[in-house]
Amino acid sequence: MDNAPQLIQERSAPPATLVIFGASGDLTRRKLLPAVESLARHHRLPSQFALVGVARTPMADEQFAASALGDRSLLDKQQLQGGIRYVSGGYDDPETYKRLAETLDELDAVRGTAGNRLFYLSTPAEAFEPVINGLAGAGLNHAREGSFSRLVIEKPYGRDLPSARELDAVVHGSFDEPQVFRIDHYLGKDTVQNVLALRFANSIFQPIWDRSWVDHVQITVAETLGVGTRGGFYEQAGAMRDIVQNHVLQVLALALMEPPASFEAEGLRNEKVKLLQAIRLPTNRDIADLAVRGQYTRGGTRDDLMAGYREEVGVDPLSRTETYAAMRLNVDNWRWAGVPFYVRTGKRLPARVTEVALQFQRPPHLPIPQDQLTGLEADALILRIQPNEGISLRFGAKVPGHSFRVRTASMDFSYEQTFAEESPEAYERLLLDALLGDPTLFIRSDEVEHSWRIVDPIIEHWAQDMSPIPTYEAASWGPADADRLIGRSGRAWKNSI
Repeated sequence: MDNAPQLIQERSAPPATLVIFGASGDLTRRKLLPAVESLARHHRLPSQFALVGVARTPMADEQFAASALGDRSLLDKQQLQGGIRYVSGGYDDPETYKRLAETLDELDAVRGTAGNRLFYLSTPAEAFEPVINGLAGAGLNHAREGSFSRLVIEKPYGRDLPSARELDAVVHGSFDEPQVFRIDHYLGKDTVQNVLALRFANSIFQPIWDRSWVDHVQITVAETLGVGTRGGFYEQAGAMRDIVQNHVLQVLALALMEPPASFEAEGLRNEKVKLLQAIRLPTNRDIADLAVRGQYTRGGTRDDLMAGYREEVGVDPLSRTETYAAMRLNVDNWRWAGVPFYVRTGKRLPARVTEVALQFQRPPHLPIPQDQLTGLEADALILRIQPNEGISLRFGAKVPGHSFRVRTASMDFSYEQTFAEESPEAYERLLLDALLGDPTLFIRSDEVEHSWRIVDPIIEHWAQDMSPIPTYEAASWGPADADRLIGRSGRAWKNSI
């Protein structure tokens, strides 16, 4: 009998056509087309694969194919050549979807795509409804027997809970929930998925992953960039809608949820929903103590002076939009009762970093004299999602020498140094999952609702608060109010660069 370990079967997409609405846009150019190219290069796409772009911008098939293939390798061009089409037209024009249906039927015949269609909405949010209704009007929301028709929707999924419910009503009027894949690219990152591996593939962490050992948790999503050319969009979003409602709460749910019975998609997503349900909803009277906002002003150095938010293109000179948001959350369940969770995100901060830091309780008694403790910090487990992806364990250790002195040390795991395998881009992984019909890393309808329930009261409170918005200089760690938020409990933000 051969006892050699079996190789894990590589995942490859079935025959299908990927239809990208918003094909002439920035997201398609920067993320989606490179993801398709990479899947082809890694032999994850069959020869019976086709790509169709749909947008208002007039363009010939050859032009779109050139933009899709660009300077790709000859191998990738050979794999995708002949399977790329473009349909131009308005998203609210039935003729656009009639031409799209004819194109899809032609590709089924000449490319062998088997009637499988994945519709990707890479458009502004206001185009979601006309596209969905257009697909349904042309009968493209239903697949023939043995085939599939699926819908991938980019964020923002609504502006608040009522608008998210309205969008859900539109979506579910044409597509069943199993056909719908709400995408958050953070969940496609290997390092986010590694939170699950760390927790559930290692027995040593489970016993200390609760209120008995954890003092508090910090989740940080910090960016060094400003809003750039996205000022018009950001004015309508702000940090709470753009980052906290989706990225931050998704990472928090993965880090804090109970172990699922299995890694089946619904088992995992059920536990995320339970965690989001357990987060105590903020009330108007305590929001001032639980949430902080801020807006960056001009800052930096004499040689690198950065503009303030109100000076950015497309931004109202009197804007009250927050570019920084911080919150203290409480989870009312058996595992986490009494443990505060501090989350923050901001633009124009000193470092680009996304991490989850679990700080553990200090020893109940230290027999070592204080003068022998050289800046000893509390033990902590830090999950670095980006950049320098990896994990650090912080603990106290004796300093070499004749005296007994203790200071903080750390053990570091680095993805780059440990694994030779190439980590796929987030969109590459998520596109493949959607083609395979695997919803594990996508967001279910009830997850969206519970996320909006958490942030809506804060957004509404800030909209009604006419006091001056707190500010912070570009390249600083945020407004002073954020330090007071965490400092009231005797704690401090982890601000290392």
